[in-house]
Amino acid sequence: MLTKAPSSWPAAGVRLTRAITVWATAPLIALAAARGQLFPFVPVFLALGIGVYFTLPVEPAPHHWLALLALGGTLSALSWRGPEAFRPLMLAASLVILGLCVAGWRAHSVGAPVLGWRYYGPVEGRIVAVDRSVSDALRLTLDQVVLRDTPPARTPARVRISLHSAGLDIDPVPGLRVILTAHLGPPGGPVEPGGFDFRRHAWFDRLGAVGYTRSPVLALAPPAEDWALAITRLRMSMSAGLQGRIAGEPGGFVAAILTGDRSGVGLETTEALRRSNLAHLLAISGLHMGLLTGVVYGALRALLALSPLVALRLPIRKIAALGALAAASFYLMLSGGNVATQRAFVMAAVMLGAVLLDRRALSQRSVALAAILILLWRPEALLSPGFQMSFAATVALVAVFQTLRRRRARLLAAQPHRAERRRLPGWLMGLGSIALCSLVAGLATAPVAAAHFNRMAEYGLLANLLSMPLMGTVVMPGAVLAAALWPVGLEGWGLWLMEMGTRWILGVADWVSRLEGAVRPVAAPPPWVLPAVALGMLWLILWPGRTRAAGALVALLALGGWTQAERPAILIAETGGLIGVMTDQGRALSRPRGDGFVARNWLEADGDDADQVEAAARMVGADRLTIAGETFVQLAGVRAPEALAGVCAAGVTVVANTDLPRPAPGPCRLLDPGALAATGALAGHVTPAGLIWVAAQDRAGDRPWTRRRVSRWTWRPRP
Repeated sequence: MLTKAPSSWPAAGVRLTRAITVWATAPLIALAAARGQLFPFVPVFLALGIGVYFTLPVEPAPHHWLALLALGGTLSALSWRGPEAFRPLMLAASLVILGLCVAGWRAHSVGAPVLGWRYYGPVEGRIVAVDRSVSDALRLTLDQVVLRDTPPARTPARVRISLHSAGLDIDPVPGLRVILTAHLGPPGGPVEPGGFDFRRHAWFDRLGAVGYTRSPVLALAPPAEDWALAITRLRMSMSAGLQGRIAGEPGGFVAAILTGDRSGVGLETTEALRRSNLAHLLAISGLHMGLLTGVVYGALRALLALSPLVALRLPIRKIAALGALAAASFYLMLSGGNVATQRAFVMAAVMLGAVLLDRRALSQRSVALAAILILLWRPEALLSPGFQMSFAATVALVAVFQTLRRRRARLLAAQPHRAERRRLPGWLMGLGSIALCSLVAGLATAPVAAAHFNRMAEYGLLANLLSMPLMGTVVMPGAVLAAALWPVGLEGWGLWLMEMGTRWILGVADWVSRLEGAVRPVAAPPPWVLPAVALGMLWLILWPGRTRAAGALVALLALGGWTQAERPAILIAETGGLIGVMTDQGRALSRPRGDGFVARNWLEADGDDADQVEAAARMVGADRLTIAGETFVQLAGVRAPEALAGVCAAGVTVVANTDLPRPAPGPCRLLDPGALAATGALAGHVTPAGLIWVAAQDRAGDRPWTRRRVSRWTWRPRP
């Protein structure tokens, strides 16, 4: 036995080596075998690259971009001529690099001056958009801006101003040149570290300043001839006409879904739609574009089929598809062409193009193609809730209906007579399809909506079941009928249909929103949770092999990590005007008024449905707070500098919403607007070693939109 054992060792080593080789190459073999079904993964890897760009802490230097381009080109070449088993991996890596580079190119190509100081004075510009703020104030977006004593090289390309005056003496028509006196400032940063960065959103909109005015708005010059603004004026004119023919909130709702102008929808109606999970009806999205193109396609095909001569000699399906594509193009032009509408148009065009090319219109390849076009055109759309919710719902719906279609095909092949007997009546199948669509879309978009809006509509499925049938059978067909009869002056029939359907939808939204427990607040998840859930579900849906079940496991683990999210023990606003401390009753705020936007966002991220007044009532001893051995004192108003000497002591951090004198009159640490300008909002987490601080500016990094500033009052948290 002892003499034979050594001779068996080489054979055992060979077997072990072969086993390891087979185990290591099995994924590559599976990739090569599934290569014909991997096209839907192309936008996934593009999105990974785009996501990597937006999470970078520092903007890459020019030589970094050159190195990435060289690496991407090499990997792309290897994906065509490299080893067969490694080609899918090379292509995936090159797509990630392509996404990163496209996002970087887009970020630098839209660059425009950003106001770097507080400005008060005259503002002159041309109106390019009119909408409403969260507080329901009318807002004007201006371009061709002129500011007093500001050279053109430092003047923002666009500014947005909320009108807080009692009334408006002019008709704010796009293209009208106006002048007003306003307070302006740079777009604000995150209200807490890791929160939504409005500066990034404003950067891609070329919005260099935001502010408000309480003075009158004066007209300087009438609208000039400009094709783009002429379309905008047509849209606003149609919106005003619709609201004139349909009174009240239904008129504003109809104008919103047909022209994209939401200025006629009141704050209460918008909140009711949100609480009932019907706010997606206000956005011109895939739903409206799909309903419109579906109605036009079906009506044209039915009209052409009435003539046997036409139906037998011409491809009426393709003619109807061309007509629907023309209607979708006009709808895109009329609605203002925002990102959500562009996304919806691309998806509708891909579907109709599939009909023209005799391909299956509803497939994951069509959805993937639409996603690729949007990501290459507007890579920043990846971060928007609209993009995420739209594609989450579409991918899930296509997957479910493809599964049902395959199951029915197998049943028909195996037992055709039994399958026909089990077929439901057409009207019942229609209702079942609507219910199934609402259920699938609601489940697919629920994590995205909860992560972005920190709320879940408990009765959203009920509201959609009661509303969606009317959108498809009354409201959008009424819009098509009104457009068709408008030239002969009989559009009233279509408008009446739209009004009746809209009144029902708004009634459902109001009723559902008032139900007890209609909305459940949800705490904000850690930043990695939503991407992990998305990747896991995409793997589950798109991967053709048996290992797809691993995607469901990843998604479940990510959702489990959501429940373990820990909120900061203390938050300090960038203005120094608000402190929020976590207590057993929820977050306690230092002031019942002021910094309302910050307070609302903090409470929503906590999953707390209290308002600022209720949260301020939780604060005990608001003038002096002690957390983990550190004491915080808040001073506010013009008397803050005078009160500083009485509170400045060792171990005390003084937080103020006005600049404090330097040097401090004692050994205290000062957090005023000057110091917080360098750090942004602050979050403190309790650890055994004491409070660990995170600054919003450090989390946001040094990017084109962050305008990294170094203040002479830079405050460094204690180690």
